Amino acid sequence: MISLALPWALVALPLPWLIWRFAPPYRETAPAVRFPFFRQIVDATDIKPRAGSVVLVRSRFQIITAVIIWCLLVIGLAAPERIGAPIEITKSARDVVLAIDISGSMDEADFFAEDGSRIQRFAAVRNVVSSFVEAREGDRMALIVFGSQAYLQSPLTEDLTTIVELLETTEVGMAGPHTALGDALGLSIHTFEASDIEQRLLILLSDGADTASQMSPINAAEIAKTKGVEIYTIAVGDPEGSGENRVDVETLKEIAKRTDGSYFFAGDLSALNEVYKRIDELTPRDVETLSYRPRQSLAFWPLGLAAILGLLAVTFLHLRQRNRTPA
Repeated sequence: MISLALPWALVALPLPWLIWRFAPPYRETAPAVRFPFFRQIVDATDIKPRAGSVVLVRSRFQIITAVIIWCLLVIGLAAPERIGAPIEITKSARDVVLAIDISGSMDEADFFAEDGSRIQRFAAVRNVVSSFVEAREGDRMALIVFGSQAYLQSPLTEDLTTIVELLETTEVGMAGPHTALGDALGLSIHTFEASDIEQRLLILLSDGADTASQMSPINAAEIAKTKGVEIYTIAVGDPEGSGENRVDVETLKEIAKRTDGSYFFAGDLSALNEVYKRIDELTPRDVETLSYRPRQSLAFWPLGLAAILGLLAVTFLHLRQRNRTPA
């Protein structure tokens, strides 16, 4: 479909006619020469003397060409454009940050696979989280891993394949042996500062107690709440363990509670799968659909045609005038 972006420009079409019809004609005074023997010259040439002026007469060709060029210029000024079919773009209306504990305790092989064999905690978490990420195509996600310190592996991105690949290359202990739970929360909050989306979800998975943070996890949770971040915490490991091998269930519950989120405990692989399925049900993909029509400007066609027509007209008139000029 072709339309005009500036249709009001068409009001200029009758402008030349209005000027010709109502504006006073242009007059130019030319110097004259007085002949003392003017009467004799008039009598000799048999011309009747009279007052007058030279009126330039335009040919029909000039008038038609000028009208066409003016119409083309006005149409070009009205900005004709071709409007394409509607295109819809679906974008995520919520940003998700995954914060995964990779401290030394995640090396424990206490998760049971479907065949009954024991597998490493982090290997089980990695497989489940990868499946969760792949199922949220279209969302923006970020990945944070933490041990003694927290590290941003990937900022918020729609490239979920990269998130999965980074998870595959992550190993236990890469961020240190301890658990900096509060620092992971703080880095997550900082990551959300790059987001202009109001709905923000943080999924925090840990199997230990906070032993290395510079910021209290509870204080970090309070800050997260003020930033509109909803936190879902997942505890894995042994709540009855000792030291850093004991998952701090109470802290994870409090973090989730203070941000109006939810707390989950996953003691084995099947339970971990159920946790992420439950999170997917509680936080279905929120999307925002944008629709627009592509526009292609066509103004160069009438403007170019007007330029070509004007050059041809000037050339034709110049050649005709030169042919009429006596040698």
